[in-house]
Amino acid sequence: MSREPLGPLVDSAPAKRPERTLLTGSYIALSPLDCERDSESLWQGAGGTANEHLWTYMFHGPFYDRETFDAHLRAKSASEDPFFFALLDARSGRALGHAAYMRITPEHRSIEVGNILYTPALQRTVAATEAMYLMARHAFETLGYRRYEWKCNALNDASRRAALRLGFQFEGIFRQHMIVKGRSRDTAWFAMLDSEWPARKAALERWLRPANFAAQGTQKASLSALTAIEP
Repeated sequence: MSREPLGPLVDSAPAKRPERTLLTGSYIALSPLDCERDSESLWQGAGGTANEHLWTYMFHGPFYDRETFDAHLRAKSASEDPFFFALLDARSGRALGHAAYMRITPEHRSIEVGNILYTPALQRTVAATEAMYLMARHAFETLGYRRYEWKCNALNDASRRAALRLGFQFEGIFRQHMIVKGRSRDTAWFAMLDSEWPARKAALERWLRPANFAAQGTQKASLSALTAIEP
């Protein structure tokens, strides 16, 4: 019998692949991306020169004409990995952004959230945070993943702050990891484990409670403070 150190034994049953399902919250609903349904509102919120800054750290874009944008959206709608959700306003049903499960590896029960696009109407809202909560909960509790990843350009300070705020743990920088739009990209890696999810879930749910917000919408306790005190 080998005496070399080995990792602990774990259940090796694979996780489930994402399926076309609806994830609903109080402020946001996540539905598989549908070009016919979502194109108009996403074009208004993310297309043209006025919104080109939204695509700075994305793999594609910006988009300056509707035909190219729709073709890109159709490809995303048909993709299985990344698997895209439209982020829909819970009241109007209007698409305010998209996000995807990607690098889907059921045999290792590892999955990444990425390709996150928030239009200005969704940025810095409770709905934006709720969308990430719904995707994390679905990955851990329904699909059975044990590792939930977040990766971004190491220069993207806003994305790195968001990962920490949501309770992901920074794991390091992969240097010269990619070439994106002709530029070298170092990638910052973050992850959340299934053993950490119960504490992160409690922090997120506490932050999302209506009681955490004053009448004018100001938060009483920040999510960063809530996740920072969790183990």
